[in-house]
Amino acid sequence: MVFAQPAEPRLRITSRVSDPDFLDLPWDVPLIDWTHPRMANVAHGISRHIVRFVAYGEKVFALKETIDQPATDEYRMLRLLHDDFSLPTVKPIAVVKGRSARSSDPQHVGPHPLGAVLITRYLDFSLPYRYLFGSDQSEHYRQRLIDALVVLLVRLHLHGVVWGDCSLSNTLFRRDAGSLAAYLVDAETSEHSPSVSDELRLNDLDVGATNIAGGLLDLQSEGRFPMDIDPVSVVDDLRRRYDQLWGELTRTDELDPSERFRIDQRIARVNQLGFDIGELAIERSADGSRLWIKPVVVEEGHHHRVLLRLTGLAVQENQARRLLGAMNAYGAWLEATEGRSQPTAVRAYRWLSERYDALVDQIPTELTDRLEPAELYISYLDHKKALNAAAGRDVDENLARDSFLRSVLANMPSERLIADDS
Repeated sequence: MVFAQPAEPRLRITSRVSDPDFLDLPWDVPLIDWTHPRMANVAHGISRHIVRFVAYGEKVFALKETIDQPATDEYRMLRLLHDDFSLPTVKPIAVVKGRSARSSDPQHVGPHPLGAVLITRYLDFSLPYRYLFGSDQSEHYRQRLIDALVVLLVRLHLHGVVWGDCSLSNTLFRRDAGSLAAYLVDAETSEHSPSVSDELRLNDLDVGATNIAGGLLDLQSEGRFPMDIDPVSVVDDLRRRYDQLWGELTRTDELDPSERFRIDQRIARVNQLGFDIGELAIERSADGSRLWIKPVVVEEGHHHRVLLRLTGLAVQENQARRLLGAMNAYGAWLEATEGRSQPTAVRAYRWLSERYDALVDQIPTELTDRLEPAELYISYLDHKKALNAAAGRDVDENLARDSFLRSVLANMPSERLIADDS
């Protein structure tokens, strides 16, 4: 009788075709034992899983060791959030399954299985919360960090997504014109449905509040967060701001028909918060004496979309707001100095080529890791404004640029990748 040999385990990598194939990595070794030359030292939050980072050129990828089905589920969830909904998350890259290692135990014949690995693209110029609270501006960042988390949670809930494990460790932050933008890093417990009930939504907020309070208590024990600030008061502030933003974006307003101007005011307030109303439901009473209006489809990124359409620049929402202001100011200056008005598209192109690109293209290679281009340009605008105020006149662009490079950018730390100092 001939017995069939057990099938040899096969490594399976499901990935985007445009990214590295990752075949040169030691998949037959547990992640905890990796010593591969591609490994990178990158700061990250606390995780229940083993996480490693690898670099391919300037691209850095995060590898999380887990098991087959959770790895597949999280990969699909991140693709839904990142690709379909354009929500601020890390980019999912690949799932690796079928890993196995040869045992060194002579009593154990053949390979033994290893866990699956989820691969995501590390977010350049992202700042872990420990880095932010370890700086001398921790109080400045505390307010902005909470605002960023509120916006992220609201955006998820508007898309019918329950995060399930909102925490500081599961979030990365990027600078956004003096504020912060929050990015979801871990979607292992996330779920999607056509809509989120109030019960699930508020439970998600409760989980986040508990996790964030615990994270702040840990920071206090490390001396990174002021002892005179109660973490409970911080999460109470989180809840209050969440309720305010959710209400502004979703509540139903009752109006008198003579107050239809309030519809435009409601839309303008939502736009000012950085959101667009895609659809608005309007109902009228049978006798015509009352109107009810409620946003139906709300999307974050109002200014982002305007700037992208005019210039092709894809930036954060607050960055877009500042850059649009700079573009409009330059357009007004052009009209005043050249004596003729120009179409918006022409003004946008000239600002992009004569101001934005003219600065960004002049940044020395050794300084390009300090700030991402949009944040760098906004920092330059602030520096030039200060120079103008000190001089009592408009300082020459070349002089302002040189001063910015020498006295500001050169003294900033590199933030493209924050090293793990633990």
